[in-house]
Amino acid sequence: MKKPISIIGVPMDLGQGRRGVDMGASAIRYASLQERIARLGYDVRDLGNVNVPTPESHRVENKKLKYLPEVADVSNQVARLVENQMKEDRFPIILGGDHSIAIGSIAGATQAVKKLGVIWFDAHGDMNTEETTPSGNIHGMPLAVSLGLGHPDLTHVGGFAPKVEAKNVVIVGARDLDAEERNLIKQAGVSVFTMHEIDKMGMSAVMEEAICIASEGTDGVHLSLDLDAFDPREAPGVGTPVLGGVTYREGHLAMEMLAAAHVLTSVDIVEVNPILDVENRTARVAVDMICSLLGQTVI
Repeated sequence: MKKPISIIGVPMDLGQGRRGVDMGASAIRYASLQERIARLGYDVRDLGNVNVPTPESHRVENKKLKYLPEVADVSNQVARLVENQMKEDRFPIILGGDHSIAIGSIAGATQAVKKLGVIWFDAHGDMNTEETTPSGNIHGMPLAVSLGLGHPDLTHVGGFAPKVEAKNVVIVGARDLDAEERNLIKQAGVSVFTMHEIDKMGMSAVMEEAICIASEGTDGVHLSLDLDAFDPREAPGVGTPVLGGVTYREGHLAMEMLAAAHVLTSVDIVEVNPILDVENRTARVAVDMICSLLGQTVI
């Protein structure tokens, strides 16, 4: 049976420096997300948006952790909502917003399933901390936070830390890592498949290994899908584009393999910025990937 789906919008742009990503959830909805999921035979419910304050209404107190209190508060809201939906046996699709929303989505998913694996589909590692960040933007920290590395206001969202173990975390599509962030990834023991491995091994082999790593000994897997994992020619509407990314077809294959594995318990989709997009192309890619993730096939 197909698990019912809950759509949760988190119009967050406090975690990064380029305005417009707060409209990402609306752009994905405008690309017919709910209608297309319903056509696949799912019971789908849109819960609306979590309340997120605007940057103009708050001051930055710490330039190494910009908007820390506000990001932590929103993350706690998201965590509670995701946990509640999963405990009602619903599958949450969390729409960003910048990637800092994953702090809350992973916290809530872990509360619901207890032992969680994570596939981080991203051009970046998002493994910075207050000590290593070159920008102070929290959207570059959520994976580190989920592993218990960083400021306690972030690592203890939901009241506990860490959320996941490094042995069950895998980054797919990486091609832009900061030097100190690279060291943190190695020290933590997180598995990484860069674009080099995808080119050399093929997406099929990479995803087979990624699914095995994330699902081994866990009760569920969370997918955190950053649209900048894709090549900018496929998904131009992102704040931190990096050339040489995942192709549209490779992305579909990855999502189709995740659907076939039957391990996913939650997903967030982040960093769609309609101001930087071309005719909502990036949001349409996001919806196409979600549909493949939910089992849509050609035949």
